[in-house]
Amino acid sequence: MRKLVFALFASTMMFSGTISAAGAEAPSTISSPSSESVQQVSGSKATALSGTYTTKHNSNIRLDAGTKHKVVFVAKKGTKLTATHQKKVGSETWYKVSASGKSGWVLSTLVSKATTKVSATAVNAPSKGAAIVATAMALRGTPYVFGGTTKAGFDCSGFTQYAFKQNGVNLTRSTLTQFAETRAVTTPQVGDLVFFANTYRAGISHVGIYIGNNQFVHAGGSKAEVRSMNDSYFGPKFHSYRR
Repeated sequence: MRKLVFALFASTMMFSGTISAAGAEAPSTISSPSSESVQQVSGSKATALSGTYTTKHNSNIRLDAGTKHKVVFVAKKGTKLTATHQKKVGSETWYKVSASGKSGWVLSTLVSKATTKVSATAVNAPSKGAAIVATAMALRGTPYVFGGTTKAGFDCSGFTQYAFKQNGVNLTRSTLTQFAETRAVTTPQVGDLVFFANTYRAGISHVGIYIGNNQFVHAGGSKAEVRSMNDSYFGPKFHSYRR
């Protein structure tokens, strides 16, 4: 009888020890966030970024940072994107970008910083414009010849083409194509082109070179000459300054 009681007591103690051991391990599976995980959460917040980037490949632009988010649109290779924010997702950096009215997030390794190419003509615009005007002014008195492109005689676009070419700038041959290959400016600089409409035909029909002081030089009438932008004939027909 004593042996039976002792055996039952020993079994009870072993069973109780097992429960206590199991209960002691349970809390180890529920731990508070480590400082590392907190930093990752904090680092995932977007920070300001500005700049223009170009896609290296056809790239997915997503709803949020990370490949788990759906694709909003695909930016083709060479697309310019304007960046506004950036944030980290794990070891990856994502940029919030926009293009053509759409916005989303792109992986930073899929884009490169866009560079702005400035031509030599643009860098030296003031001196280049002055040189063009100097060439044009030296041609005053040259006879007007319809279709003329040489010092024997010029028409309006032949005159501008010649003056620009002598200074390393290639213009196309006609008034309409010169208009098409330039951009409008509101404040003219010396050397800009001046276009007029509805002279001998409807629409863009005449071109000269702005020389400053509200004047332009052109091939028109009987010869190459300087006229005022307020000229009674050309003033009302002025269309635009272009560069």
